[in-house]
Amino acid sequence: MTKLANRIAKIEISSLWSGHKHIVWELRPGVNVLSGKNGEGKSTILNKLVQFLETAPTTGEIRGTRLGVKIDFEPSDATGIRYDIIRSFDRQLVRGDGLDKLTDVRVNTELDWQIYLLQRRYLDYQVNVGNRMIALLTGGDPEAGERAREAAQAKTRFQDLVDELFSETGKRIDRSCNEIRFEQYGEKLSPYLLSSGEKQILLILLTALTEDMQPYVIFMDEPEASLHFEWQQKLIRMVCELNPNAQVVLTTHSPAVIMDGWTDVVTEVSEITF
Repeated sequence: MTKLANRIAKIEISSLWSGHKHIVWELRPGVNVLSGKNGEGKSTILNKLVQFLETAPTTGEIRGTRLGVKIDFEPSDATGIRYDIIRSFDRQLVRGDGLDKLTDVRVNTELDWQIYLLQRRYLDYQVNVGNRMIALLTGGDPEAGERAREAAQAKTRFQDLVDELFSETGKRIDRSCNEIRFEQYGEKLSPYLLSSGEKQILLILLTALTEDMQPYVIFMDEPEASLHFEWQQKLIRMVCELNPNAQVVLTTHSPAVIMDGWTDVVTEVSEITF
């Protein structure tokens, strides 16, 4: 039986590139921000962590050293971990066998594709919340009504956050639709017609929501790309609000991402390099 880890405790990378740069990074249970100059290895460190986890399904093991990477998990006897990787660059898709089967011709970029995949995950999330609410309401608990409302609170908060962020352009989530759709001045709007910055913040918040309050690791590589200053400032707080059990690991170039009370969680690449 798989025993899931709650978080990553420490990572060691024997060689970042060209046979040098040994990395030892002890991660906080909550938010971890990796900063450094261009070319110091921020994205490389993040990619090596993700590659280690991506190979786990084929190797069947998340412990030990692989690809020059060793990760310590908490609890230490865990055999798996939930994680998401969010990449923020909106490149044009190269059509392949899998993409050629898409029926929605509006899916044209990488952010479109990630949102497309999340639509099904969002539907599954809503079914799970609905089932949980039914169980609470029929369980004979006198406080079931309040607990049922709390089960749906995160979804409502997600919708409120997105409406608040998009308010200047008149966009609002269509709350009558089970999928993510928008209304703008009385017209229906597909999420694939949003700007790159709007798609990006939607993708990040929707990922955090559909983790459904479970312990997770969320990797984000320079998530500030395409986000204006105020959205960058709010980013970490919003992710933690939608899933306070998430461990956040991100790289950034932007001071705005950390200025809203997150300077103490910043690690410089030079501080963990030996």
